[in-house]
Amino acid sequence: MEGEQTPDRRQCNTFTLLSLLGTGVLIMKQALAAPIVQALMFKANGGIPNNPTLPVLIYPSALEVTGNDPASLFERTFKANGWLPQWRYGVFTYHHYHTRGHEVLGVYAGKARLMLGGPNGRVVEVKAGDVLLLPAGTGHCNLGSSDDFMVVGAYPPGQEGDINRDPATLRQIEQIAQLKAPDTDPVMGGPGQAQS
Repeated sequence: MEGEQTPDRRQCNTFTLLSLLGTGVLIMKQALAAPIVQALMFKANGGIPNNPTLPVLIYPSALEVTGNDPASLFERTFKANGWLPQWRYGVFTYHHYHTRGHEVLGVYAGKARLMLGGPNGRVVEVKAGDVLLLPAGTGHCNLGSSDDFMVVGAYPPGQEGDINRDPATLRQIEQIAQLKAPDTDPVMGGPGQAQS
């Protein structure tokens, strides 16, 4: 599809995902009984800048959704791993992106079809228990969801989810490129920089 680079899909164990973000290179080792992570890279698309070096990470069935307050499971997990939960809501039905923060979304109820990467990006289906890590600049839009679809949104310390719908300016593209990469994986914890 236009705007999408060759998908950088990899099955990997996030316990041994030694480089979450920062170098744009994922170093993986296989291990038993660990979540599978899908990585997608996107080029600029329809005014959406996307992130030139960092992949979108999708963690299917990352958490088991149980109890009366499943959102709190995501909030506790993200907070324990250095990501600050900021809100509970759905995903907007228009294409938008953030320039001042990498965003993690934890789906705690329902299901949805999301377009990632802008108008000519990739459609992904998510359900309760899934997590998406969207690097700054990544376009996202809700194409349709169940009535109960809800997510928890969280950001690394000092970052935030500003809402941008207009084509990215040169200043915004520079801001995205200069944004500090997360230090930890929001689901599994641990280092976010490549280790030797």
